[in-house]
Amino acid sequence: MRLENKKVLVTGGNSYLGKFLVPMLEKKGSEIYIPRSRDYDLTTEDAVARLFEDSSPKVVMHLAVDCGGFKYKKENPGSMFFKNIMMNTLVQEYALRAGVEKFVGIGTSASYPEFVSSPLKEDDLWEGLPEEFNHSYGLAKRMMGLQSKVYRQQYGLNAIHLLPVNLYGPNSPMDSNSIRIIPMFLRDFIEAKRKGKKEIILSGTPNASREFIYVSDCVEAIILATEQYDKSNPVNIGTGEGTTIKDLAEKVKKVVEFEGNIVWHEVPSDEQPGRVLDTSRAEKEFGFKSRTSLEEGLKITRDWYLDSYKNP
Repeated sequence: MRLENKKVLVTGGNSYLGKFLVPMLEKKGSEIYIPRSRDYDLTTEDAVARLFEDSSPKVVMHLAVDCGGFKYKKENPGSMFFKNIMMNTLVQEYALRAGVEKFVGIGTSASYPEFVSSPLKEDDLWEGLPEEFNHSYGLAKRMMGLQSKVYRQQYGLNAIHLLPVNLYGPNSPMDSNSIRIIPMFLRDFIEAKRKGKKEIILSGTPNASREFIYVSDCVEAIILATEQYDKSNPVNIGTGEGTTIKDLAEKVKKVVEFEGNIVWHEVPSDEQPGRVLDTSRAEKEFGFKSRTSLEEGLKITRDWYLDSYKNP
């Protein structure tokens, strides 16, 4: 598929991921339509029907999501489930009715079962439930992938389902509901350095392993998959490399040049001790391999933070 001159509907185009994806689509020569939530409530059928009438897309990239950090997921499981199920189901249904050439659903690695060993393979997706705090979000996204599969099977809808791992990079959300661990660590270490502190106290599970992908690499994967991948099997989008939270803190300390000590206050966690993706399918099917190392990405994100949050 060539994206040049294609009408592309990007739900969630103003999200963190969307703000990186849209400029890349514009470089491809696509005609972009980004719905605003105040104009289209994607949890209601009338609004979704009107959106497709207004945009007449040939390609749909569905990024819109109701989600947040650990605290947000803990406090909003019901509303999060409803909003995501409704948005995902209605947008894909109306993509079918509109006869689009391709539907690209952005899922999440949070859909994976709690008790599956890393590296997480796409074929493991249905081997159990996600960890409890991810039930609402992870299962709603998993249903979107199932909808893609059965709509292709019954109706011939060219729908694909991608499973990105944790994103990071410049312009990361910094509000309390949305902030993730990398921007949080960068903020805390930079502010500790500015204040001349001799130590920094971190709370968490230092030996837990996580995987992070630089946001521009994720965008590259989405575009490659849109252009080259036409199968119902879900595809992991990540680096295939895990990093313990302790090692991540040390890497952030190094790029920030904080000279104090790290003191860990370990707390019980509902999260798995290790989550790393098997990324071989993405490389095999559409030639994607993440290019930005964690060290390089941290430096770029650090520079963004320093530029955006200068001393008063």
